[in-house]
Amino acid sequence: MNRMRFEENMKIDRDYVLSLIEGAKDTTDEEIDRILEKAKDKKGLDHSEIAALLEITREDQAQKLFEIAGKIKRDVYGNRVVLFAPLYISDYCVNNCVYCGYKCKNKFKRRRLTMDEIRKEVEILEQMGHKRLALEAGEDPVNCPIDYVLESIKTIYDTYEKNGVIRRINVNIAATTVENYRKLKEAQIGTYILFQESYDEEVYRKMHPNCIKGDYDYHTTAFDRAMEGGIDDVGAGVLFGLADPKFEVLSLMLHNQHLEKKFGVGFHTISVPRLRPAEGVNLETFPNLVDDEMFKKIVAIIRLAVPYTGMILSTREDEEMRKFLLEYGISQVSAGSCTGVGGYEEAANGRNIDQFEKADERTPIEVITDLIDNGYIPSYCTACYRTGRTGEKFMSIAKSEKIHYMCKPNALTTLMEYAVDYGDEEFLKKAEKFVRDQAFTIDREDIREFTISNIQKLKDGQRDLYI
Repeated sequence: MNRMRFEENMKIDRDYVLSLIEGAKDTTDEEIDRILEKAKDKKGLDHSEIAALLEITREDQAQKLFEIAGKIKRDVYGNRVVLFAPLYISDYCVNNCVYCGYKCKNKFKRRRLTMDEIRKEVEILEQMGHKRLALEAGEDPVNCPIDYVLESIKTIYDTYEKNGVIRRINVNIAATTVENYRKLKEAQIGTYILFQESYDEEVYRKMHPNCIKGDYDYHTTAFDRAMEGGIDDVGAGVLFGLADPKFEVLSLMLHNQHLEKKFGVGFHTISVPRLRPAEGVNLETFPNLVDDEMFKKIVAIIRLAVPYTGMILSTREDEEMRKFLLEYGISQVSAGSCTGVGGYEEAANGRNIDQFEKADERTPIEVITDLIDNGYIPSYCTACYRTGRTGEKFMSIAKSEKIHYMCKPNALTTLMEYAVDYGDEEFLKKAEKFVRDQAFTIDREDIREFTISNIQKLKDGQRDLYI
């Protein structure tokens, strides 16, 4: 049985997590095989079972882990892959996070986008075909207050470029108050995203010296306040490379369980960024960097532990790694990303101002083409948020494994919309054939016909069609 090691307002029991890691060291091969068999039922895993899987070293058991994770991913998500792009609006920051290029001790000309500059960035993103953005900003109550963030959200939603429109804005800003989360909810954000960075309190304090973000308890309870403020879709993550990755995975699961117990629903998404070089960041000073093989196992284990939670991978990972992890757990990827303030306009002018080193520099259409060639449906769908399928309601539909009757036709329709609006003749022909072929795999006739009929409707000028 799982031990509920948290308080009403979320507190990771460090000793408990360390005891799980220590206790798992003697896990037998037979026990790992048993846990992997149990995972096939898609009912999650106990803390000790997650810890045990993190000890896998045998190649045959690692391969079995990937095979089961891949089947779970296909059962729950089919072959859909959601696409998004980040939009950085301000790099002002009062924090001095050891791992971050925005740290306040780094001296460079800081920038906060004006509303006109935000419109230009959004127009460029819309020209790429994006419909879903992740709004990003440093923490600075003076230069980047909540009112500025709210105004930015309104500007983004109000910006149109021909047929381009942003239909969902996820927001990744610093931990804040219940009142401010209510304001974000009223602004119609999608998911509120916050990376814990590290759940190990000792490491966390070392990584955030003499700064607002150094308040570990305030940071770990942010999702409690967000949900109290009415936001029922929250997205978590850690920055792998700061602390023991086993500690981070187990703590993520503890945090998820806390939210499920208190609010009835856990994380909508989990992001898995790895530490990358940035201004003033020397990777040689970080002893817990995660190698590729361990990283692959982490993603697969999270997929087994929380089968119905979305998993996000950014352009921190290269094309090869992204392709591998899409098969075994990842359900969302960024495409054509710029990670600097004003980065899309700068990139259009041949300049690079990214916050950290990216590993995947492909354009959105290159990513989409590659996904199609590998049998995936690139999806720009935002229907669930706009039809109220969020939070506990979304999770209950996902667990019924009938959500594909909505997600697959919607994904195919958004792909066709993208092809009509942004593809050349060759790409349009390729996409239409793919959409028709995929539509014929839908076993419900009414939904199959809905999807096929949308092809001509989109060619005739209709837009934003969904179930």
